[in-house]
Formats: sequence, structure tokens, C-alpha cells
Amino acid sequence: MAPVRRLYVLRHAKSSWDDPDLPDHLRPLARRGRRAVIALERHMRAMGIAPGLVLCSPAVRAVQTWEGVASGLPAGTAVDVDDALYGDSAGGLLRRLRRLPPEVDSVLVVGHNPGLEDLTVGLVGHGDPGLRRRLETKFATGALATLDVPAPGTTSGGVPRPWLPTSCPARCETRPARRESGRRPRRAWRDTHEATTATAWRRASAADANGRRVPCRERMTVL
Repeated sequence: MAPVRRLYVLRHAKSSWDDPDLPDHLRPLARRGRRAVIALERHMRAMGIAPGLVLCSPAVRAVQTWEGVASGLPAGTAVDVDDALYGDSAGGLLRRLRRLPPEVDSVLVVGHNPGLEDLTVGLVGHGDPGLRRRLETKFATGALATLDVPAPGTTSGGVPRPWLPTSCPARCETRPARRESGRRPRRAWRDTHEATTATAWRRASAADANGRRVPCRERMTVL
């Protein structure tokens, strides 16, 4: 079986809107978000998730999400709180992942929509249209996606290829950066974020460095 690298994409848990004057990046987790983090920690421990590196947004809700799940991961897991992850586009996230050292075989990204959703949808490429739409519309707070991407290996000259494929669906590259809305979301949208657990498996594809389609498996868990 060809070697793979594993990418975990975790959107922060539900944040609080109790203080309307609080700057967006300082909003903490809501009570429901704290409950979701407990469930996430148990899930990640049970699944044996062990990323070689964690990339986390500096926003309070993202840091609190990471701190809440950290005990479910191996002690001493390396963490990089990166300012760029707050409000970065999918293209920016992709470029950040491509800069990872080749010895990192798995990474957990803790951040925000729309960047995380666009990155995940873009990387899985082709797949079941129904499941793809579900991912696009319900990458809710507390959602964790797991992607297995074939390791790119090295060039003919022995130089390691980027951590993720050089070629990626256009949506990852061209959608402009924008932060999550600072306004309270409409009730109809919040209803999709209720603390439930669901798992969906998908056979999909991503492009390798030469533009060929290669298999990629993605699992999404919403807590």
C-alpha cells in the first residue's frame, strides 16, 4: 500500500455571543461548545489520533478548542499558534501546509470557516455529489474531517515534494480570504450546528504533483 499523509481539519467548537461588544477574535466557547470539546476529546482519544504537528488559529475559541482536545492526543504534541490561520483563505491554508517539513507525516489544523470548509472540499475533489454538498453546507462548529493523501515522495533529483499536491481544485486557490461573520448567525443556520454526532465516509480524489487523479479518503465527524 502506498504511503499516505494524514490531514485532520477541525473547526473550532461553538463560540459565545453573550457579549456583543467583544472583538471577534476574543469570543470564547459557549456552553454548548465546551460540551462538544469534551466529546471531541473522547473521540480523538478513542480513534488514536496522533498528529505530528498542530496548527492552530490564535482566536480564543480556536485555542480553547485545541486546549480542550489536547489531552486526547499524545503528550508533547508540537503546536504552532499561527496568526495567519485566523481568517486565512483555503489557498493560504494550502500554501501553509505545503511548507511543512517532509518528516511531518500528519497534521491537525484548528481554525475557521470558510477557509477550512473550502480547503476540505477542494482537496477531496471528485466524489459523491450528495456527500460533497453535505460537507459544503454542514461543516459545522466542532466538525472534524480526516483526509488521507498519498505521500508525494521526491523529485528525480531527490528533492522532497510539497507536503500536499501542487495541483489542487481551483476553489482552493482562488476564493478570497474572509473571516467568519462578526454578526450573530440566523437561527436557521444555527440549527444545523446542534450538538449531534454523524459520520460520513467518501471515496474521492485529489491531484498529485503531475496532475493525475489519486485516491483520497475523507471522513467527517460532527460533534
